[in-house]
This record gives sequence, C-alpha cells and structure tokens, in this order.
Amino acid sequence: MTRVSSSLPERIELVGEGLVLRDWTEGDLGAMPGLFDHPDIAYWTPIVSPFDEVAARVRLERDRRMRAEGTTILLAITLDGGAPLGEVMLRLAPEGMEIGYAVGPAHRGQGLAVRAVRVVAGYAFEQLGAERVVLEVEAENGASVAVAVKAGFGLLDVPLIRGEEKGRAYALQTWGLDRP
Repeated sequence: MTRVSSSLPERIELVGEGLVLRDWTEGDLGAMPGLFDHPDIAYWTPIVSPFDEVAARVRLERDRRMRAEGTTILLAITLDGGAPLGEVMLRLAPEGMEIGYAVGPAHRGQGLAVRAVRVVAGYAFEQLGAERVVLEVEAENGASVAVAVKAGFGLLDVPLIRGEEKGRAYALQTWGLDRP
C-alpha cells in the first residue's frame, strides 16, 4: 500500500453516483440511532449496540480524532447533502485502503452501499494514491457479499481474518479492487 504523504483533509464532501457523501455533524446526532441501532448492524459490524445518542456523540468524537490522526474517514451517505441514510468508511490498512459501510434499515435496497463504495474507492485512487482498496466481509453476510460483487471487487486469495468481537467469532474474507 502506498502511504498517504499528507494528513487527511479536515472536511470532505464527495459527490457522485447520485449521492453526496459528507462529514457527520452535530446536527446528525439525533438521526444516528435510527440508522445504527439495529440487530443487523449490531451483528455484522463493530458499531456498538445498543446505539443511542450518547453512542452517537462518542462515535462523532472518535470520527474526528481518527481523521485528525490521518487513519480513517467516516462520511454520512446522503442523497443531497441533507439527511443521513447510512455511513461509509475509508481506513488506511496494511493490505490496502479498507472501505466499510452501514446503511440504515429504512434505506436498504436502493443501492446506497454499492454507490457509496464506488465513490469512496474513486476518491482513494484519485486523491490518496491508493493502488488497491479492500472490503473485509463475512461470507455469511450475503448483503455485503452482494455489495462487493456489484461494486466490482474480486475475492482475494489471502487468509481469512479471524477474530472475536461482541462475544462471537468471525472470519472475514478480503475482497479487493485495484486502481483502474
């Protein structure tokens, strides 16, 4: 992976694929529980559960800290820069820049995750000089496997990433997309 030579921008707004990906704001704190306090998100992601406004505040502060450290970008997925419908993440990882996502239950089935992943991958390639972006997905998570395939990622021939979180074991497959 090519390391980013400068720090990440303090503010980011990415537009494409019918989406506006923007920084989370204080005004989003009330909407975040409706997006993230759901059994699917609790099961498949490291997002804390239950997820309430206190958890939202902690997540916003963590987001800002990780951005300042130059390691991670968390952006709200929106259609027009307004109400958040989910989140997309870009994290610098040894095996490539890693993308993650979560879409609120009321907003699924619209291709939001696929489109957000493609926009963020483009940003990683064009602005950050990434040679590869990756998704780390549990094979049993059919929705996330479908996102990987629809976004053009291929399953990499690398060992599974095994671990335990929230009291359950997981094994993540690594899906990759190389610079066009």
